[in-house]
Amino acid sequence: MRKTKILLLILLTILLFLVAGIVYLSQSSKKETAPSILEEELTKPSSMKISSPAFENNQFIPVKYTCDGENINPPLKIEDVPEGTKTLALIVDDPDAPMGVWSHWVLFNIDPSVQFIEENSYPEGAIQGLNDFKKHSYGGPCPPSGAHRYYFRLYALDTILDLSSEATREDVLKTIKDHILASAELMGLYQR
Repeated sequence: MRKTKILLLILLTILLFLVAGIVYLSQSSKKETAPSILEEELTKPSSMKISSPAFENNQFIPVKYTCDGENINPPLKIEDVPEGTKTLALIVDDPDAPMGVWSHWVLFNIDPSVQFIEENSYPEGAIQGLNDFKKHSYGGPCPPSGAHRYYFRLYALDTILDLSSEATREDVLKTIKDHILASAELMGLYQR
């Protein structure tokens, strides 16, 4: 009887350690589930604008620009970049992804004179960083289920970023923190 109790106690202890380990791993591997505090801090009210002739703000992104279509970036219009801007940065992400915020496009060192980004292209001289698809390109919306929000965030900066094409969304956000002159946002939706 005593041996059974000891064995049962040992098994319960092992089970508790296993459950604690699983909970720890699931929490530590989980990415952000909403726009980061850093990203919210980086939003600066301004007259600068980003829009697209392909879709209106808070409306659905056409299939052409998603993984279910041609998977190319939509055309983007940039207006009212403030004086003194040395470069622009653009980050496209999905805060509704199951694993947390998912980056779809990381683009920086865009010439501030750029007023339009054509579909399926990026401005000459700009650097495409590494998105969460592990690619140096645009990766279109591809939600597993439900409607997701896709944010196109544009930042006017007072400096050129000394980052390589291996820079991620997080690298860019940390680097631009003290260099933002203005920001603008376009949000599109997509549901499969």
